[in-house]
Amino acid sequence: MMKGGGCMTTQRHYGMDWLRIGAFALLILYHIGMYFVPWDWHVKIDPTIDWVALPMYATNGWRLPLLFLVSGYANAALLVKLDGAGAFARSRSARLLIPLAFGIIVVIPPQPWVELVGQHGYPHGFLRFWTSDYFRFGTLGGIVLPTWQHLWFVVYLWTYTMLAALLLAAVPAAMRGWIADGAARLLSGWRLLIVPMLWWLAVYGAFPEHDETHALFDDGPAHLRYLMAFGAGWLLRVRPALFAAVARCWKVAALLGLLAFLPIMWVESTWSGDMRAPDWAIALFHVARRVQGWVAIVALIGVADRYWNRDHPKRAMFAEAVFPFYIIHQTIIVVAGWYLLRAGVAALPSFLILLAATMLGCWLFYAIGRSIGWLRPLIGLQRR
Repeated sequence: MMKGGGCMTTQRHYGMDWLRIGAFALLILYHIGMYFVPWDWHVKIDPTIDWVALPMYATNGWRLPLLFLVSGYANAALLVKLDGAGAFARSRSARLLIPLAFGIIVVIPPQPWVELVGQHGYPHGFLRFWTSDYFRFGTLGGIVLPTWQHLWFVVYLWTYTMLAALLLAAVPAAMRGWIADGAARLLSGWRLLIVPMLWWLAVYGAFPEHDETHALFDDGPAHLRYLMAFGAGWLLRVRPALFAAVARCWKVAALLGLLAFLPIMWVESTWSGDMRAPDWAIALFHVARRVQGWVAIVALIGVADRYWNRDHPKRAMFAEAVFPFYIIHQTIIVVAGWYLLRAGVAALPSFLILLAATMLGCWLFYAIGRSIGWLRPLIGLQRR
């Protein structure tokens, strides 16, 4: 039994572990793809490649909400091991804010430096930038410095976990159980597929012009999507009977996800690159993304529950490595991409080099950090 009136089991769901590992592995591949696709980013191959947008869009609607969903599931599981909301908040703050601060100060700075040099004509080397310009607490070339860049996910996740801790502290245990039961009933059966999808469509309908900022305070519509995903993951853990609803509809969800990707692919293929689609096509594109986004998540949970719910000798190590890999991966990609661009390396060898350099760099960052006691908290690992 869960503290606070829940009814989760203590049995570990290995499928959700593997889904979390896979979600972060996909994130790394996606950021490698950002070097090639014709979208704004820190560094770009020249010329960019229009068709790369198609496989990127295949995951674009669900990869980030999936990260929040598996994080919600993991946080609900962690709560069982801790003694109440206060211990939960302290534990989460230590595990998230310490590596966030380390990332902002040490890991992130090469990214804005590469962007400023390559796109804004910044004339100074990295050391001068880091010591003189990075900690200006203002803007340079339109970039706010210092910055958390891809670590915005950590900022949002910490915020959501603190909201969860506040609710745990403020709401009586009996009421928490009643709320969880009501939410589980709302999402039972086929409603698991329909209700969150309608929520995402409603958010888009209310804020059709909003572009995510990842700046926390001006990103309300994004929070409405990500908080729902985080809460759904938490609910899956505290009310595991919902996996029965997943088992019922995940195959249909997978089919719907494929069908919903067709208009996304058509719009992107018809108005590729810098071409602007008409308003009706833009609306069709975003509606299809919301539909595809949620049904793809349900399908992936179904696959994880059906086929991946088994342990492996390397699972614990992979699960531990996820956060250090996440912290360092984008800096490796940006720096390696900068040198590849300057060397004029072609697309295919650039992809292979980026993939190899990122995996090697991530493993070294994790292996060295985990073996040195004082480094462990800085890369998101527990102290020994």
